Amino acid sequence: MVRVRRSLWQEPRPADAPPVGRADWLLVGAFAVAALAEGALRPDLAWRPLVTVLALALAPALLWRRDHPLPAALVGWGVAGLLSVLQLTAHTDDLGLLSMMVVLVLLYSLARWGSGREVVAGSAFVAVVVALGMYAAAADWADALGGVALLLLVVALAAVFRYRADLWHRQQREIRNQERVALARELHDIVAHHVSAIAVQAQAGGVVAGVQPEKAAEVLAAIESEASRTLAEMRSMVRVLREEEAVAYTPQRGVTDLPALARADGTPTVEVAVDGSSTRLAPPVDAAVYRLAQESLTNALRHARGATRIRIDVRRERDAVRLRVIDDGRTEPGPVPEPGFGLLGMTERAQLLGGSLIAGPGRAGGWVVEAVLPVETPA
Repeated sequence: MVRVRRSLWQEPRPADAPPVGRADWLLVGAFAVAALAEGALRPDLAWRPLVTVLALALAPALLWRRDHPLPAALVGWGVAGLLSVLQLTAHTDDLGLLSMMVVLVLLYSLARWGSGREVVAGSAFVAVVVALGMYAAAADWADALGGVALLLLVVALAAVFRYRADLWHRQQREIRNQERVALARELHDIVAHHVSAIAVQAQAGGVVAGVQPEKAAEVLAAIESEASRTLAEMRSMVRVLREEEAVAYTPQRGVTDLPALARADGTPTVEVAVDGSSTRLAPPVDAAVYRLAQESLTNALRHARGATRIRIDVRRERDAVRLRVIDDGRTEPGPVPEPGFGLLGMTERAQLLGGSLIAGPGRAGGWVVEAVLPVETPA
């Protein structure tokens, strides 16, 4: 119980309070008209001008009720308490207007939009005013219980909507966090792929520079182009990671972008074969196939010893798409080494989509990465 009270006391205000809108002005207008009409037409109302003016003092509080929930509640329920004091001192009948039931809206706003401290302080003040009003009206137990039940119902309704809104915002933050984790993986894939390509070009440049100096400029131009693309994609991805809200950025690459990975003017050469029916995939699967192929190509460029040829093959097999990345590099005899973090991340990416991924030495030598993913993402 102590923990619950401490948690409520430390509860901050909700951050999504909407500004004053047309509905708020309509509420204020309707209340003002009802208060004026009741003040003018109710035959048994004592101290008619004073009561009407005090009732109209609630109108501004209705506009403050979300931005300043505690002051609004103190003003509204303070007016109700003042009328109860006047009723006791003047020994007259009930001075309240029926239209002043709008103070329930202020109580709702206090519980919905106030901080924990404001809710506790405001609720204590409301309890005192309600007790005073019941005493002034000489209410019996049935009326007292009915009034308390109504107040508790209003507070409970506000708490339910507050909890639902808080839960929705938490879910949105969790979704954004998951998206950022995915984007961080994409950033790793992008950097690893392009840096590997730059390293290969630089190695080729070192060989060419001694034999054909005139081609060194072409190699340097290719390195510059690759580095520029890397920086552009990194900046785009980092900008997304820094933003709290969604921002516009280029769509994720997919199977149709795989042919751009092909390379015939280098060692090793990269061949890409894509089955036409493999281009109609669910967006998450489409992006995953591209990233798995890109990561596998990066690993082959980095680790395949003496490789002269790397082949990327994507084909549709009924309700699944199969990706194979094969190189002809030399494999060391002995046990297969433990998979690194890159391969573990690739396996996890495939499993999250309901697929599988295996990697290991090929029967004819080299290294093979094979992933099988469902065409549609699991529900």
